[in-house]
Amino acid sequence: MTNTIADIEQADVILITGSNTSENHPVISSFVKRAVHLKGKQLIVVDPRRITMTRYARKWLRPNLGTDVAWINGLMHVIISEGLHDQAFVDARTTGFEALRKTVETYTPDYVEAITGIRAVDLVEAARMYAGAERASILYCMGITQHTTGTDNVKSLANLAMLCGHIGQPGTGVNPLRGQNNVQGACDMGGLPDVFSGYQKVTDEAARERMAAAWKVDRLPAMAGLKVTQMLPAAHDGKLKAMYIIGENPIVSDADLNHAEQSLRKLDFLVVQDIFLTETAQLADVVLPSACFAEKDGTFSNTERRVQRVRKAVEPPGEALEDWKIISGVATRMGYPMSYTDSRQIMDELRSVTPSYAGISYERIDQQGIHWPCPNEEHPGTPILHREQFTIGKGVFNAIDYRPPAETVDRDYPLYLTTGRLLHQYHTGTMTMKTDGLNEIAPECFVEISPQDARELAVQDGTLVRIASRRGRIQARLRISPKAVQGTVFLPFHYAQAAANRLTNAALDPICGIPEFKVCAVKLEKAA
Repeated sequence: MTNTIADIEQADVILITGSNTSENHPVISSFVKRAVHLKGKQLIVVDPRRITMTRYARKWLRPNLGTDVAWINGLMHVIISEGLHDQAFVDARTTGFEALRKTVETYTPDYVEAITGIRAVDLVEAARMYAGAERASILYCMGITQHTTGTDNVKSLANLAMLCGHIGQPGTGVNPLRGQNNVQGACDMGGLPDVFSGYQKVTDEAARERMAAAWKVDRLPAMAGLKVTQMLPAAHDGKLKAMYIIGENPIVSDADLNHAEQSLRKLDFLVVQDIFLTETAQLADVVLPSACFAEKDGTFSNTERRVQRVRKAVEPPGEALEDWKIISGVATRMGYPMSYTDSRQIMDELRSVTPSYAGISYERIDQQGIHWPCPNEEHPGTPILHREQFTIGKGVFNAIDYRPPAETVDRDYPLYLTTGRLLHQYHTGTMTMKTDGLNEIAPECFVEISPQDARELAVQDGTLVRIASRRGRIQARLRISPKAVQGTVFLPFHYAQAAANRLTNAALDPICGIPEFKVCAVKLEKAA
């Protein structure tokens, strides 16, 4: 997030898109609800489903799946044509405005309505609300990113924020809500194929030399590794022979699961390190039992970039060990000694090689976390990014045209499918499905469908139905719901027994490599 969670309440207008916030981020949703109810702030929700947050919204825009670039360009068309943009901010702090202006000229409200289904009058009203606010904040999540145009979607939101000068101040910004706990921290630590910790590129010779010196090796490779969505196809083709999976359950969470499972089964050697025997761990040659968050010391870096202490509350059971101890032991046995004494020593090494974390020590975050970047121990941290300038100097507008989803409906597969999460289950259910109370509330998969589609298909609420795509088929109970939009069905992806990802499309964003989880074509019929 460019801003803090608490900062949300300082916004005059909050725009939420691609985020079922009350179910996926219930704590953050409470800040939004409080801002609306107690402080009179205005909320715009852009979502194809009638999610709970729409009850709090002044304006709800309901787009067709996979049309985000079109409606964002439509907002910018209205803002520029009516002179509502912040010209002083654009002139002083950005480049590429003219190319953006020419691109969005085409995206008139009527043209956008034809693509997205959003009424032209509603688009205009939302544009005026966002641009007219003294401070406006954008919140988004995986409904924006999990598309073949995910990178374009995020860049478009950045365009919108810069166009109106809603960045670098309290109550503003472009704020991604991370999908899992400590996702931000994992990325910060270099859990990406092309960077070291702190997003230092592996192609940067100075960064490689600094890391090599710290790790006491002669040199480090300059070539980026494979993205996870490249690894499984490589395994399927026999080019990747072994995988080491830590805290992930791709047998349930990956797109096009039939292909993913085939790929994992073709490996010569699979290691899984986790706290429970997941569906993926059941395929492994070796399972390494690890400690959970309450059984170890360390830090989490949350969605607002705040680095916080985590302290051991209980001892891990059986032979389970902290992840760093397992990894250090494996590395040592492979010929590279890793002899850390505790997590504090690892943090001290991290600080020494990561400029954005250099000022963050266990002592400084003993009571309260610090937002990175924090370059030295005198620095207070950076709750709000881009106050005076962007990291690269001037922000760059990206002129982006709309591209449709990789798969669209047809006569054979006439319904769109989108997937997501429920409040009472989490990710692949590795932890939550071991909790009786949660399983009583949300015991099984269901397919959410609109009343109109239910009538057309002559199916009743609770009917067992078969949902099929070009990649696979599952069975689930039908749930007729006013949340659903005609022509689109929704499935939660938590349930291995009826895994939604047996249906989803593994088509990738060409830049970041994320699959298009949020849009695919399906057909639905009564189960035999």
